[in-house]
Amino acid sequence: MHPTMHDRGAASANQPGLLAPDTTGMNFYRADPALTDLLRLHLPDALFRHIEPHLDRLGELAGGYLDECARLADRHTPILHQRDKFGRDTQYIEYHPAYRELEKAAFGEFGIHAMSIRKGIMGWPDKYPVVAKHAFTFLFNQTEFGMGCPINVTDGCAKLLNNFGSEALKAKYLDGLTQTDMSKLTQGGQFMTEKEGGSDVGTLTTTAVQEGDHWRLYGEKWFCSNADAKVVMLLARPEGAGPGTRGVGLFLMPRHLDDGSQNHYRIVRLKDKLGTRSMASGEIKFEGAIAYAVGKLDRGFVQMAEMVNSSRLSNGVKSTALMRRAHHDAMTVAKNRVVFGQRIIDLPLARRQLMKIMLPTEQALSMSFFTADALDRAEAGSQDAAALLRILTPTLKFRATRDARKVCGDALEMRGGIGYIEEFATARLLRDAHLGSIWEGTGNIVAIDALTRAVGRHGADAALAADLHARLDDSANVPQAWRNRLRELTGRAVGFAREVASRSDNEGDARRATSLLYHVASAVALTWEGGRIHEMRGDARRLLLSRMVIDHRISAGDPFRLAENVTQRAITGHLLGDRSVGMAEVGELLLAA
Repeated sequence: MHPTMHDRGAASANQPGLLAPDTTGMNFYRADPALTDLLRLHLPDALFRHIEPHLDRLGELAGGYLDECARLADRHTPILHQRDKFGRDTQYIEYHPAYRELEKAAFGEFGIHAMSIRKGIMGWPDKYPVVAKHAFTFLFNQTEFGMGCPINVTDGCAKLLNNFGSEALKAKYLDGLTQTDMSKLTQGGQFMTEKEGGSDVGTLTTTAVQEGDHWRLYGEKWFCSNADAKVVMLLARPEGAGPGTRGVGLFLMPRHLDDGSQNHYRIVRLKDKLGTRSMASGEIKFEGAIAYAVGKLDRGFVQMAEMVNSSRLSNGVKSTALMRRAHHDAMTVAKNRVVFGQRIIDLPLARRQLMKIMLPTEQALSMSFFTADALDRAEAGSQDAAALLRILTPTLKFRATRDARKVCGDALEMRGGIGYIEEFATARLLRDAHLGSIWEGTGNIVAIDALTRAVGRHGADAALAADLHARLDDSANVPQAWRNRLRELTGRAVGFAREVASRSDNEGDARRATSLLYHVASAVALTWEGGRIHEMRGDARRLLLSRMVIDHRISAGDPFRLAENVTQRAITGHLLGDRSVGMAEVGELLLAA
């Protein structure tokens, strides 16, 4: 099956004469040297050289064939059928063939869902570190955001089963969850949300009644993405258990029973969503569905939280992917569209707007791989990295997902009126971007997690401060005065976060404190990366992004002062240009008034 390629896909993104060219035909990997640079920094050379040809292929597919599949799958949404053609009560969801093509790429060819769990994917003898996996997440989600959920929850189900499941359950279900053979794959799902409470998981009312070696589930789940998943992880309250999250257990529920019949639950209806339309989300009613306990019954919420934290990192990466795609689109328009006798990119106000698209995108890219690297080190046994991860994950999730909404909207505006038309990707990007700040916790919930729990309860701010100072120490080729300024800002941001976390009546400042942690951490990460990349290939432009973070996202501006001074114009010129910039020139701009 091959989706019909419309005329919109026939022209190169840079073909002269197009009224408003798009990214069709662009290789999203080759168009993103920053991604290559960060992977070289975070991965062993042998692993980077192994995955680069696969990243190159995915980058090409994402800018062409898969992008057309994503457009068709978004337009032709899933359909729930209550009976088969013989009148039997056998529910199934019908997907457009383009969606199946997207599945073949994500689950089959690249195995993104299983890269960190199963050995041998794409010919690599070992499992992949999270940094490598999320390079593929980043590229794939530039073309299709909705399927990011099935990929992520299948990965999460496999991890939960591997970490907490009995040997019998692992033997029965783990192989299918990590398969890249599409005929053997069993996709996963995660059903948590109920009408009684979304973020307030402790109020859930789904109950589990033990029956021999299994349990029967009764109740409803209100928002179940990947609704027809073959294996589902969910929370339910065992009969007789106490209130709150401590009375909640974790269960594995198969879609089909051993005799091939459907388990005893119904998809009541599918959700009519703003975005991620390609992927089926539904309401589920349990009518004695058979399920199996995973891990200790009184640790269900704590165990599921591991999946949620992993999903929050993935969510941040996917929102970064939306921003990068929006950035590609805006730059393609700006470089090729001529208005009033000039290219858009040469107009001062447009250049300022492009920087508002570029800056949060590059921040999120740095923070995504900063966080993924912390997860890799934590899984290798580092307690310092585990503490660092505890604060980085909600911080990334909070800020990157919110920035994606603004960035995608600004990129739509850069295209103008036709950016609002569904034939172009920008409208879909904007719709999808609004999910990121809701999925796995709204902004308020995640900011409270970062401040009240990570800082106030676990003291993870100390690990963040130590890591940021270590990165500045490791940036000896960066001007000392700039590093000193970042040290001072690190101390202020961490101190403010501690002050907010120290009293419950300071909760109203949690969002601002979380944003400040994000901005300072990203400025330090960009500085560390800039110094390293300059040593690799003589380009220090990421240091200029660090300066822009401080000037535009932290420092209080005077609304009556001209924003575009000589220094800012020079920095913008370097960042929107295509040439490398040396350390001497960058050093002067870092410290210029």
